[in-house]
Amino acid sequence: MTVSTFDKWQDQPLDEILYESRELLEDMSFPTVQRWRESGGKVIGHFQVYFPEEIAHAAGALPFKLRGAPVEPRHADSRFGSYLCSIIKSSLELVLSHNIELDMFVTHPICDAARNLAAIWGRNFSYPCQILYLPQNANSSYAAQYLSEEYARLLKDIEVVVDRKVSADDLRHSMSVFNENRSLIRELYTLKREKPWLCSADEAYTLLAIGGLIPREEHNQLLKTVLPMLKSRANKQQDRIRVVFEGGFCEQPPLDMIRMLGKSCYVVDDDLLIGLRYILEDVSLEGDPLFNLAHAYLEKSTYSPVQHDLRKPKEKMLLERIKNAGAEAAIVTAAKMCEPGLEEQVAYTRTLDELGTPYFISEFEENMTSFDHIEIQLETFVENILFS
Repeated sequence: MTVSTFDKWQDQPLDEILYESRELLEDMSFPTVQRWRESGGKVIGHFQVYFPEEIAHAAGALPFKLRGAPVEPRHADSRFGSYLCSIIKSSLELVLSHNIELDMFVTHPICDAARNLAAIWGRNFSYPCQILYLPQNANSSYAAQYLSEEYARLLKDIEVVVDRKVSADDLRHSMSVFNENRSLIRELYTLKREKPWLCSADEAYTLLAIGGLIPREEHNQLLKTVLPMLKSRANKQQDRIRVVFEGGFCEQPPLDMIRMLGKSCYVVDDDLLIGLRYILEDVSLEGDPLFNLAHAYLEKSTYSPVQHDLRKPKEKMLLERIKNAGAEAAIVTAAKMCEPGLEEQVAYTRTLDELGTPYFISEFEENMTSFDHIEIQLETFVENILFS
């Protein structure tokens, strides 16, 4: 299915492309999804963190990443208890308030709240709502086989929704599209690490995040156009420290907060929307496509607080991220009331203390509108490093 959902950026200069991308990202009416549905397309909504979007794409559906939103949970509040992270409530609110319409919803047991999300969702909507069970023991010799069978189960359910069979060649084609997408995102992050003055933190985030709102073919076209433009900018390097941002794996900080961080330092790597770039290498197109996707998730992936893999201790992986990015410090954050994030925050800061690595610690919530206190504290932190 070929549908153009986002064309305002085409044939525009770089600043206009970035402006239109930001406008799309912050538009809570989700016009690209509306255009997709108006053309007869199906939408598979999936909750954070990682989802094998290739499977939905191969079925001709639009995989839509539910990442919450800065909205008041007027309808969703009555479906949940009080002490929960914001993203759980705001994601359901977007659908209850008809900002977005789905044909299927998939969540993951990444925490207690997300584990119960499918059941709560299912009480309010008639379309399929289910849990995708990613392996709890990624080190088991049967993990890849188990996950490929779980993907096959998911595929059968999606086939019912779209009313068509998906072939192995369909899957391979989608995998090639997503291989190209991840390659382009890696190129964007390489630029961000090597020459962060050419692409600010909020610009990189915007270009990444809209990939969850539009077909990947369109995202690929956009990135292939924008990357050469970014590289040819005449921006001058400034005297800023290089930092890694950690804590954006699920709930997302407001775009204005990311922009604020970028004013004080160069954010040279992060885990923002890590699910969109969770797989680090091309997925093989030879052999069984579902097994290859499963193998890539287990063997060619990065890390997050919600994947339990003894080969990837989180503290060690954060230190590698800092080292590989050439960062001088870390910004260690967590969404308010996010149990996985807050638990890892303790482990991260203990390790950074032991090694004497400077870090700035904070919390955020997606609907925050004022960042003055964080900005003042961050500026003090940066000055202490610059002038020490």
